[in-house]
Amino acid sequence: MVGNTQARSIAPARAVLASAAIAALPLLFGCGEPKAEAANAGPPPAEVKVVTIRAQQVALATELPGRTTPRRVAEVRPQVTGVVLQRLFTEGSEVQAGQQLYQIDARSYQAAYDSALAALERAKATQTSASQLAERYRSLISAAAISRQQLDDAAAAEGQARADVAAAEAAVESAHINLVYTRVLSPISGRIGRSAITEGALVTASQTAPLATVQQLDPIYVDVTQSTTQLLRLQRALASGELRGADADQAPVRLTLEDGSEYASPGRLLFSETTVDPGTGSVTLRAVFPNPKRQLLPGMFVHARLVEGVDARALLVPQQGVARNQQGQPMALVVDAAGKVEQRNLTVDRAVGDQWLVRDGLHDGDQVIVEGVQRARPGSTVHATEAAGAADGAPAAPQPPRPAAAAGAAPRAETAALAGEAKGAGK
Repeated sequence: MVGNTQARSIAPARAVLASAAIAALPLLFGCGEPKAEAANAGPPPAEVKVVTIRAQQVALATELPGRTTPRRVAEVRPQVTGVVLQRLFTEGSEVQAGQQLYQIDARSYQAAYDSALAALERAKATQTSASQLAERYRSLISAAAISRQQLDDAAAAEGQARADVAAAEAAVESAHINLVYTRVLSPISGRIGRSAITEGALVTASQTAPLATVQQLDPIYVDVTQSTTQLLRLQRALASGELRGADADQAPVRLTLEDGSEYASPGRLLFSETTVDPGTGSVTLRAVFPNPKRQLLPGMFVHARLVEGVDARALLVPQQGVARNQQGQPMALVVDAAGKVEQRNLTVDRAVGDQWLVRDGLHDGDQVIVEGVQRARPGSTVHATEAAGAADGAPAAPQPPRPAAAAGAAPRAETAALAGEAKGAGK
């Protein structure tokens, strides 16, 4: 009796479990539909930011290294031998042309000058006597009072006396020049450096060491070097019409100093050398700059920025949008009208600020990816937005929901639970 009762009580329980399992079968077979939909949907397009490339007019400049050179340099050397009595300038000051710098002992030169003057007076007196004698003989020759030989001798003495006077005058001039040279004068206006000698020093007319150096610093020259490769490329670009020549009056030369600061006053290009340096393969260009404050000193290393020409249809690409492939060639990722990513190999000319000047590989209107390059692959579809219109620090775009995966999780859990209960009951 007891066994029959237990059997009757278990039978309804098994029937209930069987019904629950049958009811769960549609859920079990239906859970595959959201999973298939999720697989077909795929990941959403990657979010990237692009810059639309537009042709624009750009003045192309080149930066060349160079050094400053004084416009004039005069090494002051003595022209006569003597002892320096005075130094008449302040070292490092501005001096004017003709200003006296040193005084050399002039006593011996004054005496030589005085002696030359006395010799000149004696020569003049001798010339006067010889001239009078020759004149007297000319009047007597007509009366046959003297011989012809006597007249010829008197005329020769007169000519010799005249030559002696000329020699004495030259000696006076030479002595005067030496006397003037005892006053050492500045040949040009400019800034004088340190003095190489002091009072009491003996200087000679043939010495090679200068007493001091005067340099004209306003205006000042800047000599820069340009490689022949750059020069030939510029000439070809101008000849082909790729570049338009810049007006010299509208294309000043700018300087960048050693500390990175820019020199305030612009300069102008004077000329270019016609001979190539065989050691460096470059030519020298000279520019002149005003230097009223003496900020530029001779020998300073500077960078000169010269305008080469104007590109009327230049394509500039931000540098973050250009990468290098495995061969080291520049490349960029471009988004076409369908949202597909395309890889372009580029020919880059130079950097213009924080952008690259591209000669080949891009066209007007192309959209170059500048942000999100890591998420973009050639051939993939992306969602592109203009980088210029995006605000800095904007929040990331929300990800779309995935209802298919969420809907399939709950039915699978319920089915597993019901199946476990049925199995346990069967035991």
